[in-house]
Amino acid sequence: MGPILLLLAFLVIFLFIMGVVFVSRYKRCPSDKILVIYGKTGAGQSARCIHGGAAFVWPVIQDFSFLDLTPISIDVDLRNALSKQNIRVDVPSRFTVGISTEPAIMTNAAERLLGLDMNSIRTIAHDIIVGQMRLVIATMDIEEINADRDKFYSNVSHHVESELKKIGLRLINVNVTDIHDESGYIQALGKEAAAKAINDARVSVAQKQRDGSIGEAEAQREMRIKVSETQALSNIGEAEAAQMQRAKVANAEAIAASGEAEAQQLQRIRRSRSRIASSGHDGRKSTVGKSA
Repeated sequence: MGPILLLLAFLVIFLFIMGVVFVSRYKRCPSDKILVIYGKTGAGQSARCIHGGAAFVWPVIQDFSFLDLTPISIDVDLRNALSKQNIRVDVPSRFTVGISTEPAIMTNAAERLLGLDMNSIRTIAHDIIVGQMRLVIATMDIEEINADRDKFYSNVSHHVESELKKIGLRLINVNVTDIHDESGYIQALGKEAAAKAINDARVSVAQKQRDGSIGEAEAQREMRIKVSETQALSNIGEAEAAQMQRAKVANAEAIAASGEAEAQQLQRIRRSRSRIASSGHDGRKSTVGKSA
């Protein structure tokens, strides 16, 4: 019984140790980091990168480390960059970069940035950014850089990000503080643009004033025309009303005169009838007397 118990105890201890080892080698990856497993990771692979989730790291043949995804802010005080017109410009700017989570780019970061601290990564990215900004500025005119900022940002972002990907970084943001040159060319362009804007504003104000004066004159003319038309219509209405009144009076007078004439005629007829009737009565009286 002794050897069997000893064997069982050894087996229990072995299983316990293996369980502890398994638990300790099962690594979970936080959301703000990349888990890099290196060692024997497979044919053709220098490392296996995991963003999120977990993985088992085999003891002895594998090991692990983490890459921090915290954004890195880089101040780039670019001086004396030569433009396409051979005019030197200063372009102070700020870039924000971070380790990429794209599978292929994460592998680049594992190969080139693993084990480096933030300052070392910042220095490498700074050198890449300065070189690419000088390259972009050398292909553009001063007017283009100063006026078309979107195009300048686009060119800088494209060239910088393509180089940062080679070491496992990605470009998050670009902020150009200012652009100026030692010869004062950009300042002269600004004064020219300001003068043109002022002249355009003055011309616009003069045109608006002219349009306002013309509009006011047209409004007054239209008002006078409408007043004249109203007065004319009023005069016509008064004349028509007076004419209608005169016609009514004349009609009333005619009707009155006609009634008076008819009344006089009736009176004459009545008088004539009365005389005729009176004459007949007198004749009859005289006839009667003679007979007596």
